[in-house]
Amino acid sequence: MPKAYWIAHVHVTDEEAYGRYAKLAGPAIAKHGGKFLARAGRYVQLEGKDRARNVVAEFPSLEDAEACYHGPDYQEAMSHAKGASERDLLIVEGVE
Repeated sequence: MPKAYWIAHVHVTDEEAYGRYAKLAGPAIAKHGGKFLARAGRYVQLEGKDRARNVVAEFPSLEDAEACYHGPDYQEAMSHAKGASERDLLIVEGVE
């Protein structure tokens, strides 16, 4: 089964509220077997909309990644990100 990846592009508008999100999101992601591969590091914008925070998280499967997003722990974290950020988030399945 191929791994899956969350890819998020984020513009934070409220640092304090987004900090609460980040504190809760990490454990919620880990609970579903996820781990961060990139998190707000240096980047080069080549195309599309520039967002200063870029995140890649790896999960054991697409199903695990989606279950994490819809799970109660991550949705609790998301309650702090809503209104505190502009985000694009997708799940992409890797190749075997």
